[in-house]
Amino acid sequence: MAQSKADLILHPIRMRIIQALVNGRRRTTQQLVKELEDIPQATMYRHLNKLLKAGVLEVAEENKVRGAVEKVYYLSQGGEDATPADTTERAAGEHMAFFLKFASSLIGDFSAYVQQEKYDMRQDGVSIRQVQLYLTDEEYAQLLEDMRRPMQKYAGNESGEGRRRRMISTIVIPGALSGLTGGADEGEEQNDVGRANEEGN
Repeated sequence: MAQSKADLILHPIRMRIIQALVNGRRRTTQQLVKELEDIPQATMYRHLNKLLKAGVLEVAEENKVRGAVEKVYYLSQGGEDATPADTTERAAGEHMAFFLKFASSLIGDFSAYVQQEKYDMRQDGVSIRQVQLYLTDEEYAQLLEDMRRPMQKYAGNESGEGRRRRMISTIVIPGALSGLTGGADEGEEQNDVGRANEEGN
């Protein structure tokens, strides 16, 4: 069976490659290997080829370097977006598989963080929270726009200059349309590890 686009991009390594190329960034394989230094070069080539064949990436130019051809990759228009078929026409089991892949990438990132010899969640700004809101479709669309605007300001930042990679992941799960119940707490449910970030967020 052909691999869906959602299944293709919801791989932890391919998700990181896509993130490295957002906002029109262009990178060679060597630049990506340097930027994503924990990914071996052979693995990087393999996943780049998968994304290229699927049309998620395109080649901007090819340069000859010491007798070899070096490709410069960029993200195709809408390349990181799942297709309507991936989001509306698949069985529940397949959607659960996609979600588990995404969740596993979050677990991997957090595992790598806590396996450091030294860390300070408060100082590092680790934040885990859940907020329940009741919104119309219009209010929800406006909320997403309000969230995206300030993040877009920093999306073009390159690594270096004291900058540290910070993964901000968003998961929005609407309540089921049938049989909705309020639950024990109709207000905000929050578990915030990074209390230092609470003010001003």
